Amino acid sequence: MPAPLVSWPDLIAGRRPDGIRPAGYLRVTGYGGAVGKSLDPDMFDPVCPSDLTPIRIGDKWAGMIIRCLEGGPRRFSELRVPLRGVSAKVLTQSLRALERDGLVSRTTRSGPVQRVEYALTPLGRSLLGPMDALCAWAEEHWDELLDARETASPPAVHDAAV
Repeated sequence: MPAPLVSWPDLIAGRRPDGIRPAGYLRVTGYGGAVGKSLDPDMFDPVCPSDLTPIRIGDKWAGMIIRCLEGGPRRFSELRVPLRGVSAKVLTQSLRALERDGLVSRTTRSGPVQRVEYALTPLGRSLLGPMDALCAWAEEHWDELLDARETASPPAVHDAAV
C-alpha cells in the first residue's frame, strides 16, 4: 500500500500524515540560523484567554512572547506560529515595548539575507519564575476567576420585535 500523501507545509513542519509531530523534531531553518525545536502552534490554548488573569506583564501579548522566547532566540516569523491571533503590527509593537523595557533583545544578523532574532535578556529571563507562580495561582483559582468574570459581565441585550 502506498504511503499517504503529506502536504508540503506538513512535510516541512515534520508532521506525519496522522498530524502528529514526532517528539524532539528539529526544524532546520532555511536562513542559516541555529537548528532548534520549533514552537508548538498550539502552545497557547485558544479557550484560555490571556486576559483572565488579573495580573498582566506588559501588554496582552507580552507574557506569551516571553514564553515563546523561553527556549532561546526566535525570528519574528517563528513567533507568529503560536501567536497566530496577533497581527504583525501588534506583535511588532509588543516586541518593541519589551525591548524598550529591557526584557527582550533584538539582534540583526547580516549575511546574504539579513535576519532579526529576538531573545530574552537576563532581566526578561528573571520573569520566568514569577510567571510560573502566577500561572500556578491562576490554575488553582481558575473556576473562581471564571465565575467572577461571568458575574461582572453585563447580560447580552437582544432586540425584541414589538
